[in-house]
Amino acid sequence: MEKYLRARTSEQKQERMLEIKTAADKLFKKMPYANITLTTIAENLGWSRANLYKYVTTKEEIYLDITQDCMKKYFASMLTAFPKGSHFSDKTTSEIWTAQVIANEDYFRYLAILLTIIEQNVTVERLTVFKKNYYDAACQLKNHIASAINISEERADFLNYTIMHFASSYFTSCVENPLIIQAMKNINIPPIKRNPPKDIKDFILMNIAWIKR
Repeated sequence: MEKYLRARTSEQKQERMLEIKTAADKLFKKMPYANITLTTIAENLGWSRANLYKYVTTKEEIYLDITQDCMKKYFASMLTAFPKGSHFSDKTTSEIWTAQVIANEDYFRYLAILLTIIEQNVTVERLTVFKKNYYDAACQLKNHIASAINISEERADFLNYTIMHFASSYFTSCVENPLIIQAMKNINIPPIKRNPPKDIKDFILMNIAWIKR
């Protein structure tokens, strides 16, 4: 095992990074981000911290890569769902877009900590690559969305930005936090009932209507 961890080829290094990202992603899904450390990631892998340091120096490097993977998946699904030159009604657009948002919930959960935490703790070189990948994909998508619902690319870009940030907030709201649930009970405030398919579709449809005014 120890010899195997010492990746010598680029392929082996990619395999190790995939193992690292898989372990980090599992931890993110079951514990607060603040409680995740390189030590907990290494322990989850069955590695020593020293072995983990052969591939990364901060946990944010790992989560930037995971976010990038999720981002690519989301944009790829959106570009497929809205083919170049397509034209849809506002209602159909909202339904298609909602399906992609829900299918890529992980991306929006990571997006919630991207600007405030992850991007603050990585090298400018790694962040530059990430930003280029984002803007390349966003540039393609705004063209597709503009065509689909007959708006300018500038408005399509703003619409995409608005929906992304709504989804990141929606999927990471604290309504399921036990402490908050108890605090709300203490002041007799009923729990918020959420319906993701309807809530997200209504929000998208509302924003399309607003942006077309």
